[in-house]
Amino acid sequence: MNSYSRSLAGVCLALTTLLSAAVAPARAQDYPTRSITMIVPFAAGGPTDVIARIVTAHMAQTLGQSIIIENVVGAGGTTATARASRAANDGYTLITGHMGTHAASVPLYPNLAYHPEKNFEPVGLLAGTPILILARKDFAPKDLKDFVTYVKANAEKVNAAHAGIGSVSNVSCQLLHSILGVQPISVPFNGTGPAMNALVAGQVDYMCDQIVNAVPQINAGTIKAYAVATPQRNPSLPNVPTTAEAGLPAFQAQAWNAIFAPKGTPAPIIAKLNAAAAKALDDENVRKRLLELGSVIPQPADRTPEALATLVKNEITKWTAVLKPAG
Repeated sequence: MNSYSRSLAGVCLALTTLLSAAVAPARAQDYPTRSITMIVPFAAGGPTDVIARIVTAHMAQTLGQSIIIENVVGAGGTTATARASRAANDGYTLITGHMGTHAASVPLYPNLAYHPEKNFEPVGLLAGTPILILARKDFAPKDLKDFVTYVKANAEKVNAAHAGIGSVSNVSCQLLHSILGVQPISVPFNGTGPAMNALVAGQVDYMCDQIVNAVPQINAGTIKAYAVATPQRNPSLPNVPTTAEAGLPAFQAQAWNAIFAPKGTPAPIIAKLNAAAAKALDDENVRKRLLELGSVIPQPADRTPEALATLVKNEITKWTAVLKPAG
């Protein structure tokens, strides 16, 4: 190649780079121009699904495009999360992740196909979801103290339902079991919804679940609630004591749900999505629906991508300390 050809090639490369740099912001500025897919890594009807549908319905109005919920189940939510991590980073495929998929999965799965911090861009926190200790309505223990005594004495017989290894229902009960020093029979389901159905039907003994999934069943009397694992009682279930009040102060657990995008998604797109989510959380109807389900709506300072990144980092550290010793 002669000097003229090399110079021409250099000019072409420079022009291509400049054009690419100019096109990316333009695309981000126009975003979105078509429907967005929101992957929910659990079955329809579960806590993550319910929260995602409530918030994204409002976000779709703000963004001017439909947001299609796609439920993908399997492996405690990690199947869907791995798929989301490989999606194009153009803002058209997102995922509503949570404590299990984006924190507890790290110590639970040595060969995890993604890393929550390395393969995702945090968009924004949607809701906190306190954990409840629940049981079938005819389970023998009358209160939490009786529950602790009964489970310790019958650990080889009783069973605990959950939505798969790594799910919130699984890891929160792992925390409970580590405090009690027991390892009851584990009964996995493809989602918290199916696990709750089994509890209502009396097919399993108990479970640890997010409040969003439990309020309707508790109020209907189809299951019993022993305690909520937060420092204060929840307004949606004022008669359910805290674990501290009921005699097990060491068990404190609150899950969370948040939106993530594949790594490399342009910052202007992340900003648009974050603004739409924040606007949804300020909407009176959205807030009413979330609060009725027992959700804790994050304060504005906790809704930023930076705050979510910090939360994920801290949660990975927390659950690694809990789950690694439990094997």
